[in-house]
Amino acid sequence: MDTPTQRMIRIGKTSIGLLGLDIAINKALAAEMAVPQAVDLIFQTVKEQNYIPAAMIEKYREAIGREYRRLLGIDDERDQGLTIRILGTGCISCNGLQTMVIDAMERAGVAADIEQIHDRDEIWRLGVTATPALMINGQVKIAGIKPTLAQVEGWIREVLPHHD
Repeated sequence: MDTPTQRMIRIGKTSIGLLGLDIAINKALAAEMAVPQAVDLIFQTVKEQNYIPAAMIEKYREAIGREYRRLLGIDDERDQGLTIRILGTGCISCNGLQTMVIDAMERAGVAADIEQIHDRDEIWRLGVTATPALMINGQVKIAGIKPTLAQVEGWIREVLPHHD
């Protein structure tokens, strides 16, 4: 039997790895479940394989719902602020890209949630076939080559609301 893979999900401001999340999400997607039923199924499956503090149950359910809606294409990231994803295997180029993103954020005077995604299946699900790649607020900005600091800073500034 295959060991369930761990998939990262954002709970509040923290990325948490949950065993069995991928499998449960794929079952719900294959059954074309409505969001509330899918959240119930996914949460119960994940709860069997992971410790979920009682005080955090609602936050986990919200995060699962957000992820499921995103995969269905009905994600609403408008009010989530600046979200930056660095996609890659964890190589020197990927780590260098993260350092560059942090430098660009400092130069632009902004803060953002930065998430590194190393899982190839997750990267492919996001529509990326070459790494390192940079995704800002759900939009792939570059893939397969490392951008310049000026490019990264420009991409960050273009998603900011009238930032000087």
